[in-house]
Amino acid sequence: MDIISWNVNGLRALHRKGQFDWLIHQGADIICLQETKTLPEQLPEEVHTSEGYHPYFHFPTVKKGYSGVAIYSKVEPKKVTLDLGIPEMDQEGRLIMAEYEDFTLLNCYFPNGGGAPERLEYKLNFYKHFLEYVEKLRHKQPNIIFCGDVNVAHKEIDLARPKENETHVGFLPIERAWMDKVVERGWVDVYRYFNPDKTQAYTYWDMKSYARERNVGWRIDYFFATPEMLERIKGVEILEEILGSDHCPIKLSLK
Repeated sequence: MDIISWNVNGLRALHRKGQFDWLIHQGADIICLQETKTLPEQLPEEVHTSEGYHPYFHFPTVKKGYSGVAIYSKVEPKKVTLDLGIPEMDQEGRLIMAEYEDFTLLNCYFPNGGGAPERLEYKLNFYKHFLEYVEKLRHKQPNIIFCGDVNVAHKEIDLARPKENETHVGFLPIERAWMDKVVERGWVDVYRYFNPDKTQAYTYWDMKSYARERNVGWRIDYFFATPEMLERIKGVEILEEILGSDHCPIKLSLK
């Protein structure tokens, strides 16, 4: 079973570029998208009801053309949940959880935290509530994967210019400390598990500065798994050659 996760930076834009067709033709069993930036009435029919998949969307309710996540699944989940259960955290359409027979998958677009100071506070609160949420889930279902754009590079190895970005949102000590806490709780960064020393492995590049051409990037898109689930994972790939967004897809393969 293959799971693809991708911050598409606009699902309609991805469709216009022809990359949605590429994505569907990959044949992944589950596709998790972040930053869809759309409302249901704006989606082309072939995107809203893609043949061969059960589509699920979480649309924002407070700001059009902002945030949003989607899951396309060949196997119909037993249950789909869209919320953390905290209204101010749920109105931006950032989470979908799909429960399958033998594991649970969460697709999440974490807040960026840039701009006004209150957005960083919002991001840190979202981090806090998300970790509490998935920790509670583990008591009921130990086989869990969460994926998506976490909007933070964890270690210096995870971005091209760590020294220059020490005071920038996305690499702040307080954000990285939350990632430390995630790992301390036993969650496994699957890419680093299989590639502990791999350098220049990034999933996001600033488009304005043509950073992708120079591979001046950040690894801010992740698959995390519980140790119990890790035993079923064959590997994870960063598909850096795939264009269509300022992020590239990442693919996880299950046994």
